[in-house]
Amino acid sequence: MVLEKEQEQYDRLQTMRHSAAHVMAEAVQALFPGAKFAIGPAIADGFYYDFELPRPLVPDDLPLITDKMREIIARDLTFTRWEAAREEAKELFADQPYKLELIDEIPDEKVSLYQQGKFTDLCRGPHVTSSGEIKAFKLLSIAGAYWRGDEHRPMLQRIYGVAFETQQSLEEYLQRLEEAARRDHRKLGKELDLFSIHEEAGAGLVCWHPKGAVVRRVIEDFWKQEHIKRGYDIIYTPHIAKADLWKTSGHWEFYRDYLYGPMEVEGEEYLLKPMNCLYHILIYKTKLRSYRELPLRWAELGTVYRYERSGVLHGLSRVRGFTQDDAHIFCRFAQLEDEVADVLELALFMIDTFGFADYQVKLSTRPEKYAGTEKMWQEATDTLSRALERKNCAFEIDPGEGVFYGPKIDIKFKDAVGRAWQGPTIQVDFNLPQRFDVTYIAEDGKEQSVAMIHRTVLGSMERFLASLIEHYGGAFPVWLAPVQVIVIPVADRHLKYADKLARKLKEAGIRVEVADQSATMNHKIRQAQLEKVPYMLIIGDREEAARTISVRGRGGEQQNNISCSDFKKVISRVIADRETGLRLAT
Repeated sequence: MVLEKEQEQYDRLQTMRHSAAHVMAEAVQALFPGAKFAIGPAIADGFYYDFELPRPLVPDDLPLITDKMREIIARDLTFTRWEAAREEAKELFADQPYKLELIDEIPDEKVSLYQQGKFTDLCRGPHVTSSGEIKAFKLLSIAGAYWRGDEHRPMLQRIYGVAFETQQSLEEYLQRLEEAARRDHRKLGKELDLFSIHEEAGAGLVCWHPKGAVVRRVIEDFWKQEHIKRGYDIIYTPHIAKADLWKTSGHWEFYRDYLYGPMEVEGEEYLLKPMNCLYHILIYKTKLRSYRELPLRWAELGTVYRYERSGVLHGLSRVRGFTQDDAHIFCRFAQLEDEVADVLELALFMIDTFGFADYQVKLSTRPEKYAGTEKMWQEATDTLSRALERKNCAFEIDPGEGVFYGPKIDIKFKDAVGRAWQGPTIQVDFNLPQRFDVTYIAEDGKEQSVAMIHRTVLGSMERFLASLIEHYGGAFPVWLAPVQVIVIPVADRHLKYADKLARKLKEAGIRVEVADQSATMNHKIRQAQLEKVPYMLIIGDREEAARTISVRGRGGEQQNNISCSDFKKVISRVIADRETGLRLAT
């Protein structure tokens, strides 16, 4: 019942947002005669509309459009639905090429239209009763958008807006947006010297700087340890393969637009690999496998390459070259449910360890275009469902969103400001085992097809690092911080003691630096805070004489007269336990 009420509330809100898009279109029509209209859907938290306009929009246009929208809302115009024959609709939109294209694709003899005031739009609806029901809204930004996402089609101008039922909800949302901007991983990545992307080398290709590489290495080491502990073997595979391999797999047919290549090598076509699974299959097929060997769990931090359009690239979260925390499990069908349940346990353990407390799970079912039979799909979907129930995972069905080769479980975790990030995925595949004849010898001596699971428990290293940066605002937990401790001598005469202390901490495996630059102590503290170093150890005459330290946390909390050995015990425990907070003393 609670979920039903929440869904009803969400549906009402989305209806209002879609109506706000129509009001915005009417306002644009009034301000820009001759405007061409594309589409204006409701989206998460708001709405947008795409236009072809007589001139480029500028930020100063948004207040003008806002004022016109408020006029329309104040007039409380009724949203009226009516139907028109296709030819009648074409006459109505004779000067609107984008609407004409959409009408041509509607199979019905009549099309649905909505009108409010002087604006009529091609629309299925629904809408609110009248414009006066549109409450708190704000136009946020202007962007470019290719018609239908096709870079070979016209570039349109998109206006984004948000709408809520109350002004308080709107203000809270705008505050979250401000906080998200402060946490933007692209901004923090530059400020904290973590990574860079260079247009001269190619968009969507990431260079990891030393500090960013430390964070990534710590995550990867932890990832490997946990996988080995759970019975996985680590493998490595090449970055390119013959194009014929991807044709056999079906990727050439289903994912052609995302493939890099082909390139010619000694008269044969090769592709940069878009995924790691085919090499894992080839390793499996290097010898005859017995049922006694199964399950086989092979994990790889494998770098893959996919052609993403430049318009969708975004820092680390959408790139063209990325490293998947990939694994493939080859098992008998009788083992499938147990293996999926174990992957779920690992995935949720990883999410929790990195400090993400809130997540949502979806089970994606058979799409329109798929491999295999309906029976195979149903059995695989039921297996995933049972594994989720075994682990007490609440989940929603996501109809038709499975991949072409099988159903999948998607887990999205929420960061500190409530945004959802794509994380673990668990996919059952009965396509590739058939295409590549992946089998084992069963107990009766006959060949049987294996069950194959594709899975990640973080997603990709790039996107996961983006989520971590934004979740913590760059202030990583101590175990992940590139520099865990900075020793700050008050004056040059304290440098010798500072260096000695730093050596002792390094011997304990702690990442430490000495602030030996010529600057005041306050400047050094400020710099360490900007770099979000968890611990600052301040050393002056009193500390050196007593052979102690003053420990300052990056949030400003401080404790004096702590022995070096006590601090070393504290930080070692914080790191070993992967704590998300700071402790200054035992």
